[in-house]
Amino acid sequence: MYLTSEIKKGFFKEHGKSEFDTGASEAQIALFTYRIQHLTGHLKSNKKDLVTRRSLVRLVGKRRKLLDYLKREDISRYRAIIKKLGLRK
Repeated sequence: MYLTSEIKKGFFKEHGKSEFDTGASEAQIALFTYRIQHLTGHLKSNKKDLVTRRSLVRLVGKRRKLLDYLKREDISRYRAIIKKLGLRK
């Protein structure tokens, strides 16, 4: 399994206040980014998997909404997470 509870706790600990802070926007964005990278790799070898493609598009939309929220609320946190994860607009 590519996403275990230890991996999730690591994301929440690194990007949130603690490993139990699952609601932090930065932690959710980091987790979505990890999942997006995994699904992108899957789709490179399984081009006709339309269900996974739809899931990928939904995840990208969720991450975009969270990034827009973070940009609106606190631009410094937005810039920090963009730089840390290597995302670009």
